[in-house]
Amino acid sequence: MTRPSDYVDSSSSPEPEDSGSAGVTLPKLGFIGTLRFAWRQLTSMRTALLLLLLLAIAAVPGSLVPQRSSDPNGVVQYFRDNPDLAPILDKIQMFDVYSSAWFSAIYLLLFISLIGCIVPRTKHHFQAMRSRPPRTPARLSRLSVHREQTLAGGSAGEAVDAARALLKKSGYRTELYQGRNGEVSVSAERGYLRETGNLVFHSALVLILVAVGFGGGLGYAGQKVVVVGQTFVNSLVDFNSFNPGRFLDSDTLAPYSLKVDDFKVEYEMKNRDAYGQAIDYTAYLTARHSDGRESKEQIKVNQPLRIEGTNVYLLGNGYAPKITVRDPEGVVKFTDSIPFLPQDTNLTSQGVIKVPDGLAEQIGMVGFFYPTAVQLDSGAYTSNFPDLVYPMLTLNVYSGDLGINDGAPKSVYSLDTDKMTEIAGRTIAKDGGPEPIKLMPGQTAELPDGLGTVTFENIDPNATDEDFSSSVARFVSLDIHRDPTQAWVATFGALILLGLLASLFVPRRRVWVKATDTEEGTVRVEYAGLARGEDPGLREAVDVIAQRHLGALGAEQEK
Repeated sequence: MTRPSDYVDSSSSPEPEDSGSAGVTLPKLGFIGTLRFAWRQLTSMRTALLLLLLLAIAAVPGSLVPQRSSDPNGVVQYFRDNPDLAPILDKIQMFDVYSSAWFSAIYLLLFISLIGCIVPRTKHHFQAMRSRPPRTPARLSRLSVHREQTLAGGSAGEAVDAARALLKKSGYRTELYQGRNGEVSVSAERGYLRETGNLVFHSALVLILVAVGFGGGLGYAGQKVVVVGQTFVNSLVDFNSFNPGRFLDSDTLAPYSLKVDDFKVEYEMKNRDAYGQAIDYTAYLTARHSDGRESKEQIKVNQPLRIEGTNVYLLGNGYAPKITVRDPEGVVKFTDSIPFLPQDTNLTSQGVIKVPDGLAEQIGMVGFFYPTAVQLDSGAYTSNFPDLVYPMLTLNVYSGDLGINDGAPKSVYSLDTDKMTEIAGRTIAKDGGPEPIKLMPGQTAELPDGLGTVTFENIDPNATDEDFSSSVARFVSLDIHRDPTQAWVATFGALILLGLLASLFVPRRRVWVKATDTEEGTVRVEYAGLARGEDPGLREAVDVIAQRHLGALGAEQEK
């Protein structure tokens, strides 16, 4: 077969002589065209899903390293444990992941992408819901779901009217159409709730991003260590660490207080494989509200206290030995309950006591507390049970400059010994110096060099040598959060779930019923269906409509 004389074969057509490259030459987009192309790519659903995945990946480092917003002490400890790596991570904002430039960039791009997807789709969906159902195809038999039935009596108009009434009862939007060959039909569609759910899902996702942003800006998070018997006041100066939102006015904190009356721990005592593990914590508090009334409250690990718009969580606990230091004349120069940080599950704990004034020299003591002390073969002590069975406190004592007079902030949980001399401890004991001071509740020991005495106070006046169960105070670590958009986030989260369920399980269907009067005096009825996407229940749905329709027509004819 010969080709026409004007036929051009794209694979063999000659290139223009002035063309410097082989292949098709595309038109230049230009500046406006490039912007339009970039906008369409950014606002595509594929890009939105990619950004959502990137946001989830970007949040992972926040769970791998401590964050300044939630665990500032953990950040300090990370710098101490990893002096080479920590500055590098800090430069790329790994300790401030959720407020970092790169996380915010992904967050904002996702926000813009979702809005760019939602607005045009909402407009199109609104127009589609107001438009008439599409005309009935001329040849329904070409559709994959199709069936045909011949009726012995009645008319095409009656059959279509009955089909329209049935489809309306089934939740379909309907429209009657007249064919060219005299046939009549009803076009019906349903399932717009599927696209509505899809839009609700994405709109709620945008709104939850907005709510989280405003909640972070207007809320705050703070931590406080409270010894049993002491009181926490919800004011800026009473927090151990405080991380306000960008738009928070710290003068507007709700004026309430919490007194820790008691703290109870339940330990596993029956299962030998888990012996000594804590199975329940309960903090008992007296809350004084802003209106002056008092109430008794409890906090458990998974049961926070809701008070004055804030949530108070129980994060941790430990022991707070009460230490008293006196000068050589017996005058008290220091007395306080010092929270010791647990080092293991048996609550072997470490703490620091600093005495800057009142003695001949500044002294610092690094203490180790053992709730149930046992001595190892090496001579060191450890605890083999977390409750107070045989409590012991050991103190390594240093004298010199505590470094607190230069104005630089110092952690209460660490002691800088660079300008200090060890005067009692295991290190100098190897060279014949004083051993670490060992104390049990109620005992007093002399400080080296005649500096005075140190006493490990027994806070229970009724304690005996056999019962130390209440001789040492405990502390609780409280985490106080205020999120004014918490209810909105919960609402939008529920809408996300409902929208997702609707978009997944509501089928989008179109159904047609066409009736034609034949020359033999019968009525030929066709039923057909079409789904948008996968719909394994479409054939069954069309069969049910046909059966119900035929049943309704049969009942009318019997009447």
